[in-house]
Amino acid sequence: MSEPIEKTFSKWRIYLALLIGVSISGGILVYSFTRTEFHKVEKGTGSYAWEDFNQNKRIDYTDPGDFALVPNGDFEKKSAYEVLSEVSWNSTTFFWLFLALLGMVGRDLGYMLRIRILTKKQLSWRQSFQVIMLWEFASALAPGVMSGATVAMFILNREKIALGRATAIVILTAFLDNLFYVVIIPLLFLLMPAGKLFPSAGNESMTVVFWTGFSVFALLCIVLFSSIVLYPKLVYHLLTFITRIPFLKRFRPGAEKTGNDVKNTAAELKKEPFSFWLKAFGTTVFSWSSRFLVINFIMQAFLNLGFFQQAQIFTKQFVLWMFLRISPTPGGSGVAEWAFGELLSEFSTSVILLGTMAVLWRLISYFPYLIIGSVILPRWLSKQRKNKD
Repeated sequence: MSEPIEKTFSKWRIYLALLIGVSISGGILVYSFTRTEFHKVEKGTGSYAWEDFNQNKRIDYTDPGDFALVPNGDFEKKSAYEVLSEVSWNSTTFFWLFLALLGMVGRDLGYMLRIRILTKKQLSWRQSFQVIMLWEFASALAPGVMSGATVAMFILNREKIALGRATAIVILTAFLDNLFYVVIIPLLFLLMPAGKLFPSAGNESMTVVFWTGFSVFALLCIVLFSSIVLYPKLVYHLLTFITRIPFLKRFRPGAEKTGNDVKNTAAELKKEPFSFWLKAFGTTVFSWSSRFLVINFIMQAFLNLGFFQQAQIFTKQFVLWMFLRISPTPGGSGVAEWAFGELLSEFSTSVILLGTMAVLWRLISYFPYLIIGSVILPRWLSKQRKNKD
């Protein structure tokens, strides 16, 4: 059981994730802080005028070739230092940034509550914290298309939960996560015009990718629910069928036990009252909402946004999350920052400010898991070895 865990958390994976993440965030900061951009000022008080020399009928705020130096213009050129010095670094700014940190605490607290519900409180609060941190650590090291769900089964198993039951629990968490996405998206799109959720540039292609992904996750939701609640025997038959292959026959006894555990867990789940499912889904909604609110709080710290704009930002994050899910890089590095700028550029014309907020978002929502996971992992593995001995 230790091999999948130690392979996932190998040093080269940790170093690679850190290297990619730090390089991209550092690159964004260097790119943003070495640029100048043009800001609209009161008419006649600026030194530049927009001339649209590239004839794209769009103001390119970072393109000096799109502006002409004039005596009484309505634009002014500013450096990164000037842009950030205009931010009011007061108690209100730090209050919203503090709320962003609390958003991440809420995200993990929701996951901890959910794992305790699904395991019938077999895990203590401390064990739940360690499991969730290691789960998030695995997700931070894996490409978005893979997530950390596979290794989560073995983490739960090392906490004395039968592998079949752990498998069922992980499948159920994946189902709940996808259910949140599939249920909430149609509701939000009824309240928010679709044109407000995608950037004007590349709108059509991004829309196609989004709805294709949504369809895939809706189908996945049905498959996950069927495999763990409606037809759990499918898991058993699949495992026993695979282990008929000659070089896998030695795993057949374990596969049969895992398959039976999945069936037994599914039978238990069918007997659960409605309140059990309501609590499990409620903690899922709480966790994901807390995750999304992090960006809302960060943007409110730097921009004075109204309720409708905040609602728009919250809804746009369902689109952002889609691109993180299909990212080929560890933890979505690169794709996350790109999608952040593309989807939220309408709230600020400043590339410098957007770049700063994107890096802050990753510093709060991504890098802590690499650090916390690196601290917890050695102690957790040492404890597991002692328990095994």
